[in-house]
Amino acid sequence: MAKAKQKQAYTFRKLMNDLHLWVGLISGIILFLVCLSGTILTYEHELKSLFQPTKKIQIENGEPQSIAALSTIVVEEFPGTITYVKLPKNKEKAYEFTIKEDPTKRGGKTILVNPYNATIQELTETPIDGFLFTMFKLHRWLLLDTKIGRPIVGVATICFVFLSLSGIILWFPKKLKWKWSRFKPGFTIKTKANWKRINHDLHNTLGFYACIFLLIMALTGLCWSFGWYKDGLSNVLNAQVFGSRNQEMPVTIASDKAISVDDIVSLLKSNYKTKGDIGISLPGKRFEGFSTYLYHSGLNTSAYDQILFSDQGKVLEEHFYADKSFNQKIADAIRPIHTGEIFGGISKFIYFLACLIATSLPITGTLIWINKMKKK
Repeated sequence: MAKAKQKQAYTFRKLMNDLHLWVGLISGIILFLVCLSGTILTYEHELKSLFQPTKKIQIENGEPQSIAALSTIVVEEFPGTITYVKLPKNKEKAYEFTIKEDPTKRGGKTILVNPYNATIQELTETPIDGFLFTMFKLHRWLLLDTKIGRPIVGVATICFVFLSLSGIILWFPKKLKWKWSRFKPGFTIKTKANWKRINHDLHNTLGFYACIFLLIMALTGLCWSFGWYKDGLSNVLNAQVFGSRNQEMPVTIASDKAISVDDIVSLLKSNYKTKGDIGISLPGKRFEGFSTYLYHSGLNTSAYDQILFSDQGKVLEEHFYADKSFNQKIADAIRPIHTGEIFGGISKFIYFLACLIATSLPITGTLIWINKMKKK
């Protein structure tokens, strides 16, 4: 009688392969939806600008009008309270005024104002705004109630982290011999092979190239899904993630000798380096002084100095980006790191490609599994 085939040992690689398969199949549809919506949201601001017609600034002789004068014109057109003013570095861009018509609601309406001739343009909602908000809810909560959708997305993201790490393990050749000939297939796609091999290479090779960026997105994205994760990451970094949301503001008392926003701008320009955009939060319930933001002109979108003034123009606190520890800079930049905005257009394009690849992985992975099942 012929000898029975010897049963192959259940190796660590086999275990990783099985876990990678089943975790991917179970979480695949959720990851597909999250990655698809994330791909679209990478260029959220660009898409909004494309559908939002904005008037070009006409540079005229002389200096721009005062913010106080422009504020009066804005409030006459849109009754309410101005809460924030943004002065762009680019002189050909409009000033941005945020006006709150209902004090009980968060946020406000954005009004663009030409500082030279005081023409006003309201940023109205366009069809793309509704679509992008739907994509946002799909990305964060799968269009479900937040209490249900947020943890589901969080668990799927944890699965994604495991799939990325196990995918790296499986990407390496079975027998580790440090020869280029053994690693070369993992870096290339055989376009002249049959569709099954091309599909396998698309999953294996593209997944490897995008892996590091996908891990960054997943590990930062978990901060919005689980409070315990956000707190744990804060402890690891020894810096508060999303700390600016709960920033303690100095206690001040409104005085009768309050200075204007224009005086604050003059103080900023005479005492500090103002090479980028300037943002000014006006006195309100939370803080009865001026909270100002001096954005740096480099690619890092999370880099800015914050100066707090009393309503009389006295400097209360100074928070300079250069003085922050490396850990605090990372904690402050969690959102732009997650969205790809951290280094402007370059990082956003890389993230867009990585998200596009991530969207394809559940599809190519499922096809690999179906082909193996057919073979069996």
